[in-house]
Amino acid sequence: MELSVDFQPVYQHHDLLIELGRVEMAMDHLEERSESERQALRPRLLSRLDRLRDELARLEV
Repeated sequence: MELSVDFQPVYQHHDLLIELGRVEMAMDHLEERSESERQALRPRLLSRLDRLRDELARLEV
């Protein structure tokens, strides 16, 4: 008897949560950056947060 368990969705969810935490930490540390760096990084980080949250929501359905 062969037992086949697909852990891919669990790993993907876990990986997305870790990446979400990393991006949130980067957002928390933006104030330590220069104004020009903040202006360049903030939109990219916010976009990444949105994409990660959308992907998490898709997995949870």
